[in-house]
Amino acid sequence: MELKDKTVLITGSTDGVGRVVAQRLGADGARVLVHGRDA
Repeated sequence: MELKDKTVLITGSTDGVGRVVAQRLGADGARVLVHGRDA
């Protein structure tokens, strides 16, 4: 999947699956917006 120039919003990204997904999408070139209750 081509992620360059794509923006994604990940909710629940401070821990667990959401965090891993946010890290992976960022590493794959996406602009990642994150949201979580604890930082």
